[in-house]
Amino acid sequence: MAIGATIHTFEIQLSDVDRGVYEQLSLKVAQHPSETLPFMVTRVLALCLEHEDGIAFGDGISGGDEPAVVARDLTGSLTAWIEVGAPEAERVHRGSMAADRTVVYTHRDPERVAGRWSGKRIHRPEDVRLVSFDPGFIDAVADAVARRTTMSVSVTEGTLYVEVNGTTLSTAVHERRAG
Repeated sequence: MAIGATIHTFEIQLSDVDRGVYEQLSLKVAQHPSETLPFMVTRVLALCLEHEDGIAFGDGISGGDEPAVVARDLTGSLTAWIEVGAPEAERVHRGSMAADRTVVYTHRDPERVAGRWSGKRIHRPEDVRLVSFDPGFIDAVADAVARRTTMSVSVTEGTLYVEVNGTTLSTAVHERRAG
């Protein structure tokens, strides 16, 4: 018998002052059996930090052709391809070809992630953003996550503040380009 996904419920108050985005999000997040908690937390934060109309989790976790997070316009056209973790250069290239905006959120060492792409073909690498956080931040958030989680996610002046189930954490949001 196959092991099923673990369902997590997130109630998130999002205040992204830098982008002028203020939302109350209720998310049911399926944690795939092969997915680590830090990866899932990064996926949730990517959805929050890229939040716009038409954003949703993709089928990328279960081995599909979509990334972890996608954004589509009202016509169904792909507007943002948002990967999580340490995707291969080929996937980043495909995302950059398919969408206006391509972003990779990583819970790993961003220099190692970018190093794996060195010398490989990526469409418009200067437009691909690689976003990371201070070392230990994602693990600390993951440690505070439960099956039912209440979060406050605030971004101001490039700093991310997260309150998760009574634990308050902060980090700089680090960004670099793939090319």
